[in-house]
Amino acid sequence: MTHQRIAVVLKGYPRLSETFIAQELLALERRGLPLEIWSLRRPTDRARHPMHAAIQAPAAYLPEYLRDAPLRVLRGLGAALRRPRLPALLALFARDLWRDPTASRLRRLGQALVLARELAPEVSHIHVHFLHTPASVARYAALLTGRRWSFSAHAKDIWTTPAWELSEKLRDAAWGVTCTRDGLARLEALAPGRTRLAYHGLDLARFPAPPPPREPRDGTDPGAPLRLLCVGRLVAKKGHDDLIDALAALPPSLHWRLDLIGGGALRGVLEARVRERGLSERIAFRGALAQPEVVAAMRAADLFVLPTKPAPGGDRDGLPNVLMEAASQARPMLATAFAGTPEFIADGEHGILVAPGDPAALADALARLAADPALRLRLGAAARVRLVQDFSEAAAVTLIAAALRASAGLPPPTEAADPERTACAS
Repeated sequence: MTHQRIAVVLKGYPRLSETFIAQELLALERRGLPLEIWSLRRPTDRARHPMHAAIQAPAAYLPEYLRDAPLRVLRGLGAALRRPRLPALLALFARDLWRDPTASRLRRLGQALVLARELAPEVSHIHVHFLHTPASVARYAALLTGRRWSFSAHAKDIWTTPAWELSEKLRDAAWGVTCTRDGLARLEALAPGRTRLAYHGLDLARFPAPPPPREPRDGTDPGAPLRLLCVGRLVAKKGHDDLIDALAALPPSLHWRLDLIGGGALRGVLEARVRERGLSERIAFRGALAQPEVVAAMRAADLFVLPTKPAPGGDRDGLPNVLMEAASQARPMLATAFAGTPEFIADGEHGILVAPGDPAALADALARLAADPALRLRLGAAARVRLVQDFSEAAAVTLIAAALRASAGLPPPTEAADPERTACAS
């Protein structure tokens, strides 16, 4: 029996907004992969998803700020001084620091020294989620200890990390995956052949069947307003400001209510915008919620809306998992033709797509969908078929599990530990 393990490095754990990571960790464990989690930050969400309770991997936390754990950092430095690969690490770090002379860069080195010292000898491979700061820590620790490392790239890390840094990380990693063709195109342009496509998909076993059809609402009855739902962190790239402006442009005769689920730095700004538009009685900020509550809100909604767009600084979404979660409940969706969204939703077939950053187009689509319950029913049903047929999480996890086994030197899975035999095409 092997005692080898895989260290998974995350920026923060657990996080309500990263259901795709929790889903993957749980699926890998169910395929028999021995994992341990190393997080750069401690959790800030008060709630947790049921998936987090099901994950068996132990979680350890690196010092978020080096001043908070000086003894751990000094012990990491002392251990590094005895390692033959320290000169190579210092040469790499000096090149990085020359191009990125920030306190964050120094912090990543300190965290890597701690990680390198505290990783057990049984850890034979390091896998990291996100190619920005977490990958710096994983890369430094891997170089110092002689381990190989791999990555899962997602969204912000692809679009806000400088090209020089992405190129060098892609070169140094053993392999990597990303979750949209949009992101893959950027990574392939920098380092061809280093990254494979692996959509997150959705584990439908965790979701109830769609709710039965109910009496359609079209917004003409003030006693039965159209129920709208938007789920996403309150950050610029989610486009909440455009949604608020679009709703303000709807005719007063259209009756609706919107639930906004998600926490984030822009909550105060968005609440002020709602007040300025006179919509405080119609829009409810519900904060970050655990997945069962999110699914319940989806089942109650008539229309799911997510108008993502580019954010200042280049941040953008990948393929938001909440779109797939809405599709699991056969909810009609209104979104933007941006980033990875069109890879899942074809306009007019699985949902309605409008241009990003265009509140007027969003308002027109809202009015159209409100007035046409039959269209909403058709779109929701088609979205669920699309999800079931083409976005199973099994395909991506099978690919990642096989790559991790090979990299970590783990034996092939037994039939019981690897029930999914679905092949994943790159």
